[in-house]
Amino acid sequence: MRKVLKVVVPIVAAIVIAALIFGYRYLSTIAPIATGYAAKILCSSVYVSGRDYSSVISEDLEMIGDYKIRARLDEKSRTAEASMLGMFKRRALYREGLGCTLLTGVKEDELREQAVGADYVPTEKSDLPWPRGDLASGGIPKGIDTEKLTAAVDKAFAEVPGQGSRRTRAVVVVYKGEIAAERYGAGITKDTPLLGWSMTKSVINTLVGILVGQGKLDLYAPAPVPEWKAPDDPRGKITLDQLLRMESGLRFVEEYEENINSDCNIMLLNSTDTGGFAAAMPLEAEPGSRWSYSSGSANILARIVRGASGTSQAEQFDFPRKALFERIGMSSAIMEPDPSGTFIGSSFMYATARDWARFGLLYLNKGLWMGERILPDGWVTYSTTPTPHAPPGEAYGKLFWLNTGKDTRWIPELPEDMFSANGHEGQYVMVIPSRNLVVVRLGLTRGPSTSEI
Repeated sequence: MRKVLKVVVPIVAAIVIAALIFGYRYLSTIAPIATGYAAKILCSSVYVSGRDYSSVISEDLEMIGDYKIRARLDEKSRTAEASMLGMFKRRALYREGLGCTLLTGVKEDELREQAVGADYVPTEKSDLPWPRGDLASGGIPKGIDTEKLTAAVDKAFAEVPGQGSRRTRAVVVVYKGEIAAERYGAGITKDTPLLGWSMTKSVINTLVGILVGQGKLDLYAPAPVPEWKAPDDPRGKITLDQLLRMESGLRFVEEYEENINSDCNIMLLNSTDTGGFAAAMPLEAEPGSRWSYSSGSANILARIVRGASGTSQAEQFDFPRKALFERIGMSSAIMEPDPSGTFIGSSFMYATARDWARFGLLYLNKGLWMGERILPDGWVTYSTTPTPHAPPGEAYGKLFWLNTGKDTRWIPELPEDMFSANGHEGQYVMVIPSRNLVVVRLGLTRGPSTSEI
């Protein structure tokens, strides 16, 4: 027996040690992503959206219990912290006008210093009529079937048994420039900024368009990316146009819950420089030859926008607000930067449902706002022209989704000229020019398909 034990005990011990090492390595891979997500979402939901801590924990972060994650706020420093099993702590810091940023590779004092000089002055909501201000008429515009409209909004807020959680938080319908319908979920009002997720990409398209109109960027020249400057680097051929239509050819794994250690999750939740992370990816295909949806491309574009919008960090932080948001009344809009100071153009912008509707109106009106040209003439047409290699049923323009294709439309019930800014968990700004219509839907949908929303 002693001889057996002398053999068995070391083997068992080795197995246990190996299991512990493997378990720690596994945890050390997924934990920073999971705790980073919890800290970031908690911070932004409370300090940007102004929502209640308990509702964020029970709804937005309902899964953290499965990962043994604890998340808390520090009101004095305006930070959020999350940890797994008491380890792998991640913190996110709130800065006025810039929202929340994860402390990845930087110290808190460095982030606070970074924001010095940014000219953020909250704009008071105007008492002018919509859309200049927030005084909606309160009536239903002519030409609308009120019963059908009410039924459609009711359906948007109804939960469907067996279809996951719909959790619609806001719906705004704008017809001929007037608010035709508006409703909010529990704890949400017209003044609550909500996360747009990938609708932020469409805003990056807009900022690129403004800079193109100013002559500061060239769509068809090689993209100004430092990592691609070597003469023999094949990525040096990639243009802004190819980045906008998701045809850069760069490798990028765009997965979320199904692959917690994907390129996208690492970039968003454990990277100091999101644009640099994406720019470091190798080519998988010849630029312009293949369509592949990539949040990395949007963050490369965001870093390009940063470089073209000013020489100081303060100028770069102020650019989206001064070039776009203030000009069209989007006073609630907050774009959140990564630790390096580049806006996370793939994913992290907050705005009220009415302000997202204003964004849709800008595109409905071909880039004009109250007679003032915001976007270059022809930019909206360019943005909504189908990308050649996008597959049937996934018609894509330039950081906008389309509804083109006679037999393969995304939503067959809607007109072919509909285009949309789309975001994770059911965020939509749908523009339908032929119906003079903008529809905004914001929520926390986990389960139903697009057609069921």
